[in-house]
This record gives sequence, structure tokens and C-alpha cells, in this order.
Amino acid sequence: MLAFKYISFHYLKYFLIIMIALVMFMVGFDYLQNVNDLPKSANLLLIYLVYRIFFAIDMLLPLALVFAMITTKIYLIRSNALVSFFSLGYSRTDVLKPFIFVSTSIIFLFIAAHATNFARADEFANNIRKTEQYLNPTRNLFFTYEDKYIYFSKLSPLQKKATDVRVFTVKNGALSEVITSKEAVYVGGDWHLKNAHIIEKPSVVGLKNSGIKISDKEDLAMLHEFKPKILDQVYEGKVNFTIGDALDALYLLQNQNINTSQIKSALYKIFVYPFFVPALITIIFFFVPPSSRFLNVSFFSFVAILSTLVVWAVLFMMIEYANNKTVSSEIGIILPVVVLIFASIIQYKRFNIR
Repeated sequence: MLAFKYISFHYLKYFLIIMIALVMFMVGFDYLQNVNDLPKSANLLLIYLVYRIFFAIDMLLPLALVFAMITTKIYLIRSNALVSFFSLGYSRTDVLKPFIFVSTSIIFLFIAAHATNFARADEFANNIRKTEQYLNPTRNLFFTYEDKYIYFSKLSPLQKKATDVRVFTVKNGALSEVITSKEAVYVGGDWHLKNAHIIEKPSVVGLKNSGIKISDKEDLAMLHEFKPKILDQVYEGKVNFTIGDALDALYLLQNQNINTSQIKSALYKIFVYPFFVPALITIIFFFVPPSSRFLNVSFFSFVAILSTLVVWAVLFMMIEYANNKTVSSEIGIILPVVVLIFASIIQYKRFNIR
């Protein structure tokens, strides 16, 4: 228990130091690069920097966890604390446990944060930089749902409102109904078209059959559970989903013959990708000897940090490939993490048996 508390304390300390340093570097570099394009308003500038900090945390937290383990391990070696723990009867796996427990706990908190708009921080920051609004209206949105083709001239997700709406219903390969409305509002799980103008074509066209029917409805409800956020993100090709939005979109669209690979990629990135951290920590941990007599600390630090950066960069590249549908999300995100986890299990068993 003494070793667990001691190692956990130093691991958390170095994690916070490295995390703050990486975030400040990234945010500072971004600010210097975009300073001429940023809004002049102090409030918007502050909001922009906060979103940039969130995005930096989202991107760099797994990296900081591994770097903190490397730094802590070097500290334990140089202070001879590691040799002391071994002389007191602690095994290598006992020393490894605090790193795994703390890093996994932080990862669970990291995943939980994606249930909020923390996951969309990059999108909001870019919107502020470009238009001085953190959530921009979507224009000329055209999509399909069930047997309908829907066009929104302008969609405002924040206000849950759309303007210049047109709905085309197709049956048996032929246009059967056209609905137009100047405004639609999302209320109570449905889109309510205000003062909808409806044109219905008869199913059978002929001189003896009824002709085109034209009617008006003050309030027409349709597109059940098709939330504005789903429309804005899925059909605009955005990949920064919150957990709730991604699950809603996946549930709603899985039977609509719509490609949901980007939604799956977003969920895999949230729930699977961060767990490369404990796997990589385990792999690196067992390569380090217990004493500085058997270790060139500078060389080990260089190799460990370089290896971590390479693994992180490859995983990040595969995530981008999955988001762009170059590879499937299972191959691009799940497979590399599973390979690392299996390698860490083999490494753990090999040294645990020793």
C-alpha cells in the first residue's frame, strides 16, 4: 500500500505537469498562428481559448499519461526508490499496478467527458475563428429519411429551427407528394412544419380518376426523433460526436440505408482508442531495469518517448483514415489497439512468470 500511494502520487504529479505543458504549448502555438483571424471581442477570444484547451486535452491526454509513466519510472530509478521497493519484497507487477490503475481511472473520466460538448471543442473553436459564432447554421441540407427526400435551405441546430423546407415523398419509384413550408421547428421529438402546403399526386393517373389534391395544414408533424444535431453532424460529414448524439444517430439511421461508418469511428475513438495507454505503459515498463547502473537514462528516455510518439502518430493516422472511409473503423481503430493489448498481456505474463 505504501508503494502504491507513493508511486501514484508522483505519477499524478508528473502527469499534471506534462499535461499542462503540452496543452499550453499547443494552445499558445495555435494562438500565435491565428491571432490575426481571431475575434476582437474579449469574451469570444476567451471562449475560443477555452475550447482550444479542451481540444488540446482531448488530443494530448493519452500521450501525457505515457510520458508521465516514463518520467516517474526514471525518477524512481535515479532516487533508488525502485531498488528499495524490490528489496522490501515488492515485485515488478506490484510497481506496475499504480500506473495501470491511475491511467485507467483517468481514461474513464476522459471517456465520460465526451458525453458533453467537450467532444466538439475543435468544431466550436473553428466556428468562432471563422464566423464569431460557436455554432453555425447549416445551409442547403438535402437528405433522405424512410421514403422521403427532405431539403432544408437553412438549419439552425441551436434554435432547433429550419427555414424553406421541402419534403418529397416517393412511392414505387414515382413522386407522390410534395410538402413545402417556410419554417419548421423541432419540438417534442418531431419536426413541426408551420403552414405546410401539401400537393398530392393520385396513385393512378387517368381522365376518370381524381386529380391532384392541394391542401394546407397549419401544423404538420413529421421526421420523428430526427434531432437537429443529428442532421447537422451526420449529413455535414462531421466526426466530433458526443456519446449521446452518436448513439442516437446510430440507432436512428441503422435501418435507413445510410452509411454510418463515421458514427462508428467516432464511438470507437471515444471508447476503444484511449485504452492503448495502459497497454503501451505495460510494454515500456518491463523494458526498464531497476537500477541506473544497468541503464543509460538519456538513451532510454529518448527511445521511450520516440516510440510513444510513433505509436500515437500511427493510431492517430489510422483514426483519420477511418473517418475518411479509407479503411473500415474496425481495422483502423480497433485492430491496432487490440494488437497492443495482446502484446502487453504477453509482456506481462512473461515477466510475471519470471
